[in-house]
Amino acid sequence: MAFFRKSKPETAAPPAIRRASSWFSTHARDDANVAPFDVQGYLRSLPTPKESGAKSAMDDWGGDDLKLWNNSPALMSGEIVGWYAAQSFISHQLAGIVAQHWLVNKACSVPARDAIRKGYAIVTEDGDDLDPEAIKLFKQYDRRFRLRHHLVDFIRKGRIFGVRIAMFKVDSTDSEYYEKPFNLDGVTKGSYKGIVQVDPYWTAPLLDGPAASQPDSLHFYEPTWWIINGRKIHRSHLCIYRHDEPVDVLKPQYLYGGVPLPQQIMERVYAAERVANEAPELAMTKRTTVWLTDMEKVMANPQEALQRLQEWTQNRNSYGVKLGDKEGDQLEQFDTTLADFDALMMSQYQLVAAIARMPATKLLGTSPKGFGASGEYEESSYHEELESIQDDVTPFLERHQALVWRSYIAPKLGGANVSTSVMWNPLDTPTAAELATTNMTKAQTGQLLIQSGAITSEAEQKRVAMDKESGYHALGLDDFDDDEASKAD
Repeated sequence: MAFFRKSKPETAAPPAIRRASSWFSTHARDDANVAPFDVQGYLRSLPTPKESGAKSAMDDWGGDDLKLWNNSPALMSGEIVGWYAAQSFISHQLAGIVAQHWLVNKACSVPARDAIRKGYAIVTEDGDDLDPEAIKLFKQYDRRFRLRHHLVDFIRKGRIFGVRIAMFKVDSTDSEYYEKPFNLDGVTKGSYKGIVQVDPYWTAPLLDGPAASQPDSLHFYEPTWWIINGRKIHRSHLCIYRHDEPVDVLKPQYLYGGVPLPQQIMERVYAAERVANEAPELAMTKRTTVWLTDMEKVMANPQEALQRLQEWTQNRNSYGVKLGDKEGDQLEQFDTTLADFDALMMSQYQLVAAIARMPATKLLGTSPKGFGASGEYEESSYHEELESIQDDVTPFLERHQALVWRSYIAPKLGGANVSTSVMWNPLDTPTAAELATTNMTKAQTGQLLIQSGAITSEAEQKRVAMDKESGYHALGLDDFDDDEASKAD
């Protein structure tokens, strides 16, 4: 009976899906045989708090489709959405690997150092000066706990991983000290031991019910505890830096951190380095020589033609002599111009600097090319970025100062507890010439005011003595204080 059965038609094998021929994300869809990015599958794969053991989010959207796409698929291009969705989290480990590159490491490290280089002043919460002995003790314990190193590391690795967790070690008799919210009254004499910073892959976020399912709560989608070394640490004990924090729906994918700078910058760095590597290759191959000859003779005896060509290429360089048959050969030489290649190469690096939010002159140590920038706007914009970094690191400093005061300074000096604050020194420090010009302008203004009778010479002298940049700071201030005291009596 099997003889009468019709044979099944052979089905053609589906075309093999192969990878794109280029690393660049813009080339991912140039070939029809390259597998398209599955946007809906990507949305379903996004983790939710349910996967980490906590309650799920209110909408539990991780298993649903993109609502707008299903309702009106013609409103958006799948190719465009897929390209953007493919720029997803690369993992903290891969971000660390990418940060090994010299340019990525510099983009992460230089702003961290520049933000704290000028230092800061410690004042009371009202802005008043602290006791000089307290300032001296603060500096002593800052060196002991390597505060400057921790500040740089806090920002640098926060940019590398997208998140940085700093934990303040306190020896407490309470076994649940870290699981409970932070209480400064629980810090006793000598109990503060220093600062520990933990890479994100050694931690696990844990959300309570309101943080996972109540969008109107104060700490929605913010981990209530972080599990470190098997122990629950309440968020109030930690200082957490997040670089470019994503929207709520993507926070679980980033482990409630931020977007790593290496993820944002890696493709542009790769492109810039590829362009830079083309420079020596173009320099060696910019002269192309074409040999026009009788191809029938070449094909008739290819071995002889090849040997002749090899002998001829021995002299093919910038200093050699090219020989050819006057009657049968014709030689032509084409030179590739490299006039604008340096501008093209530097423009690629300037795009890298733009993503890192720092001037190309700072990132590369060279003058910008291609954009015609003077550098003044870039410097002011960079200072604004550094001020934002200072704002991010200020809670770190104030927590450290509170612990140092309660644990070491208050027991030594006595008195009531004092809340301290940080005043960052100006980033744009004037040069000696600029400072001299400013003081000259102030002196001329004071002279005009004295001559007009608006102020007295004693008032101008006191103003000069109180000006820290005048060069006569504190000169004669004691005499002024004595005079005011005698007048009051």
